[in-house]
Amino acid sequence: MPAKPKILVLPQPGLYAELFSDAADAQLHSLGDVTRNSESRNWDSAELASKIGEYDIIMTGWGTPRFTDEVLAAAPNLKLIAHTAGSIKHMLPPPVFARGIAVTHAAGAIAPAVAELTILLILLSLRQVHKLDAMLKRGEPWDTVKNAVVGREIAGQRVGVVGAGYTGRQVIRLLQGLGAEVWVYDPYLDMERAAALGVRHSALDDIFAQCPIVTLQAPPTKETYRMVGAKQLALLQDGAVFVNTARSHLVDEEALLAELRKGRFQAALDVFDQEPLPEDSPFRTLDNVVITPHVAGHSAQARRRQGQEMVNEIARFLSGEPLHYPVTVEMLEIMA
Repeated sequence: MPAKPKILVLPQPGLYAELFSDAADAQLHSLGDVTRNSESRNWDSAELASKIGEYDIIMTGWGTPRFTDEVLAAAPNLKLIAHTAGSIKHMLPPPVFARGIAVTHAAGAIAPAVAELTILLILLSLRQVHKLDAMLKRGEPWDTVKNAVVGREIAGQRVGVVGAGYTGRQVIRLLQGLGAEVWVYDPYLDMERAAALGVRHSALDDIFAQCPIVTLQAPPTKETYRMVGAKQLALLQDGAVFVNTARSHLVDEEALLAELRKGRFQAALDVFDQEPLPEDSPFRTLDNVVITPHVAGHSAQARRRQGQEMVNEIARFLSGEPLHYPVTVEMLEIMA
């Protein structure tokens, strides 16, 4: 690695401004000779191949094109890819790793934002604040509204968390802080790690049958495709709360709609099979569903953490320290 490594930053100017504080920008420039994408658009793979040749480090983000064979062939000096977002699966195919290029990503920086919205949606479903607000604004009588909902607390509740990755662990921490009993389903979580997290290691069906609150935090992989179907949804208790801030990939959406139409339980959904959600989507009409437009990871703080953490990772790499968020080829099958 040269004394002044060449760093290419791919996020376009608008995204760059969200990701990097002035301090992070200054730190990045102190680490190497930085070239930024100055165009208000993302490059395609052919354009990236034409520009990547001299660079030692590439900082990627949302909209970065796939690192094709053409791109890799044009990047003889490339040693590190620092991805300012979470998922790298479709952007970085196995040949990237075969080249020995180090890879790191900012999924851990996004996780706190997703976890906070998850908790918010659980609490909203338990207390029905949105319904009370709507009733008051419609002019319904104070006492009618006051007696319309008997809220429930999260403390003492048994909450099932499906997935114990970056986001799942953040959700677990917040739930425990609120006094919930946490059950977890994750086939990659062994009993020793479950004990260290202070959770009960459980089967998927047991979580749906025995937890009055269930939240999905698993990644979209071959293993998790439609892992929640009619069988699991039918196991949910009457009055349960079901939250999905992960991916719709995990759920049989038609089966979910069928169960929700029965009115047995509440749901809060941030993700859907078709996004943007069509105007005629049944989800827009169901009173027992809270919907948000895939915004769980969107916060000002998350954006700045994403940029700062990747600058920190570059600094670690250049000083010979281990990366905090390394990605290996073996991880691709179980990652989002």
